[in-house]
Amino acid sequence: MDFFAPFADVFWHLMDMLLHIDVYLRDIVQQYGTLVYFFLFLVVFCETGLVVTPFLPGDSLLFAGGTLAGAGLLNYPAICAVLLGAAISGDQVNFRIGRHVGPPIFEKDYRWLKRKHLQQAHEFYERHGGKAIILARFIPIIRTFAPFVAGVADMRQDRFLFFNVSGALLWVFSLVTAGYFLGSRPFVQNNFSLIIYGIILLSVMPVLLEGARHIVKSRKRAD
Repeated sequence: MDFFAPFADVFWHLMDMLLHIDVYLRDIVQQYGTLVYFFLFLVVFCETGLVVTPFLPGDSLLFAGGTLAGAGLLNYPAICAVLLGAAISGDQVNFRIGRHVGPPIFEKDYRWLKRKHLQQAHEFYERHGGKAIILARFIPIIRTFAPFVAGVADMRQDRFLFFNVSGALLWVFSLVTAGYFLGSRPFVQNNFSLIIYGIILLSVMPVLLEGARHIVKSRKRAD
């Protein structure tokens, strides 16, 4: 049990950061000023650009950033530009990695890279085609693996760039703008953790529905 204690502490600390990300961001802004933009860029870039970091808080970070912009602690155009740059460049890097690594990466599990996640993203990509890159922006985990899978599938670079930019624009502006306009409302300020729970739930809902669909289909086959 002692062996797992440090990992449990890290997990709960990450959960605390996720659910109270507005507080942590506010502290970072007050302590480091404009360096917070670099922090935001780094987190979103890693979440979208590195297949080993799908656990980073993407949706909630964008919403929280918009909330702080609405409170006057961050500049709205600047945060949109920074997050947009991170989202687009992250996906491009992820795409290039997938293109160079190729199919062998699907053959076994790695410590920080699970084959089932890659397979889920691959099935999602096969089912929705190019628009999967846009849809995946709003789905945690799938968002991280979709550009990698597109690279493995040898998607045309110009076509991927179009869907990459389109999805990033929708994702960043929708969540940051929602935080900007809603974050100043007393209800949102008093129930921020519940709002983050709601964002997470809405984000993973497509994955849950898809899992339920597969279970129903498997049971029908078994019958």
